Amino acid sequence: MKVPVIGESVTEVTLSEWLKGDGDYVELDEPICEFESDKATLEFPAEAAGKLMYVAGEGDDLKIGALVAKIDTSASGDNGSAAEAPSAAAASAAETPQKAPADERTYATGTPSPAAGKILRENDVDPSTVNGSGRDGRITKADAQSAVSKPTPAAAAPTKSAAPAAPPASPKPQPARSTSPSPSFSRNTRTEKMSRMRRTIASRLVSAKNETAMLTTFNEVDLSAVMALRSSVQERFVEKYGVKLGFMSLFAKACAQVLLEMPDVNAEITEDGKELIYHDYVDISFAVSTPTGLVVPPIHNIESLHFADIETKLKELAAKARDNKLSIEEMSGGTFTITNGGVFGSMMSTPIINKPQSAILGMHNIIERPVAVDGQVVIRPMMYLALSYDHRVIDGSSSVTFLVKVKALLEDPTLLLLGL
Repeated sequence: MKVPVIGESVTEVTLSEWLKGDGDYVELDEPICEFESDKATLEFPAEAAGKLMYVAGEGDDLKIGALVAKIDTSASGDNGSAAEAPSAAAASAAETPQKAPADERTYATGTPSPAAGKILRENDVDPSTVNGSGRDGRITKADAQSAVSKPTPAAAAPTKSAAPAAPPASPKPQPARSTSPSPSFSRNTRTEKMSRMRRTIASRLVSAKNETAMLTTFNEVDLSAVMALRSSVQERFVEKYGVKLGFMSLFAKACAQVLLEMPDVNAEITEDGKELIYHDYVDISFAVSTPTGLVVPPIHNIESLHFADIETKLKELAAKARDNKLSIEEMSGGTFTITNGGVFGSMMSTPIINKPQSAILGMHNIIERPVAVDGQVVIRPMMYLALSYDHRVIDGSSSVTFLVKVKALLEDPTLLLLGL
């Protein structure tokens, strides 16, 4: 079993997790491990039925074509049953207070998925207290979210832990510190290996910062008309299309219309820096925050899609991204990017270009502010917009004009709906 060819740009993967134990009997096409590439997490199926023998370990970085495991195809189903016996023993042992040996750790021991593990760590929940509903008892993201939402396990965890028992002794000699919710003067540290996706994101951000002439220009938009439009049609929109009309589809359509009018902003420069590639279509990448890092899957031909199509596709991509189910194809492409820091409360930011694209639009939170309208001070829902762009491709005047045009379409959605 060797690392298969995953995509043109993928030359190395990380074995993030074994899904079957060393020595287990596996069936043809049964997933045996997960690979984490630069863009997505992929399951690796068995190429034959037989006894699985590890060659690589969890966390190993493997080149395409590297040996991952071996399968003894001479092992029969009977041998498989025998091989499953230790796993059953390990499962029963897991029910006792003793911890199962490391070499018997499989799905049956209740190992959390990467997303579930992050949720459990952030909420200080012991995985051994969570019942897994996934394959062979694996703890899924839904299991972790359910465990976190239950007060009983959370309350029981501190009583079992030896560490929280120490603080009560401190208030005796120093009663003044007993009001502190956490131990004072802690200098504990921990080291964790960066995931492959996080390392890739880091290198690409540094590359974009160092290899482009990046600047950012700002403007602000009055969203009164957009909010009024959404309120007036929302009920009928949901009834007809089964999805809400959000801000993102309106912003995406506005950007797509202006990008077709201003092809420079929708262009990209070749690696040698000598040619420009122009696009007669608009593929917008949308930044999605996931437990393993930020991903930017694109939606193709935004200029030709209906608002409902965009909202439906956005919902689908966001769900797949958070469950680590995006394919390489779904992560490829994009001529322009939109990122919405406003959902986290950001008022202003300077987003970094998503290479090889030449521009990225940053949306921010909507705040009611006093503004002057026709000589009167009125309160309006305002949003700051930021456009980071590669000055090698886009002139300063073009970047400012782009934001002004987008602002005009959003402040009068009639122009957007009529394509004016």
